[in-house]
Amino acid sequence: MAKRTAVGTFGKGRRGISRTGWALRGAAAGAAGTTALNAVTYLDMVVRGRGTSSTPEQTVAALAQKAHVPIPGDEEHRQNRVQGLGPITGLVAGIGVGVLIGLARASGFRSQPLVGTLLTTLGVLVASNGPMTALGITDPRTWSATDWASDVVPHLAYGAVVKTTMDAFDRL
Repeated sequence: MAKRTAVGTFGKGRRGISRTGWALRGAAAGAAGTTALNAVTYLDMVVRGRGTSSTPEQTVAALAQKAHVPIPGDEEHRQNRVQGLGPITGLVAGIGVGVLIGLARASGFRSQPLVGTLLTTLGVLVASNGPMTALGITDPRTWSATDWASDVVPHLAYGAVVKTTMDAFDRL
């Protein structure tokens, strides 16, 4: 018989789902949340007629410079690569936070819907804005109320979708 732990069978999470299984479920929830975040962001751009943010691209360029990793190509190709890499950083952050949420589930952590949504939102805000702030690309202390709303509302959509998706996985 397998050794029992506080969260179920040894090496397994709730109802025998492995940590890897929960991490994959978290990745799926993170991908769904990232899709919701992007949809809300694009709708905001349509409604207000605003352009895209350049901060993801600035982050890629700054990270490449700090890591001493040149982005290859002539100016046009280099810029195109940076424009492609910028959104990928958002995908990595969103899916990565989802994986962490999945691992928290594997450890037995559960929360009420509002609490889980707010914790998930806070996590993805830190994952997405933290590097940009640390690199000096943005300073949230200087943001206007409109800037904050443009950032928080899509991240709340992410948090709500990830929390709802993870809760649905509990019911499978």
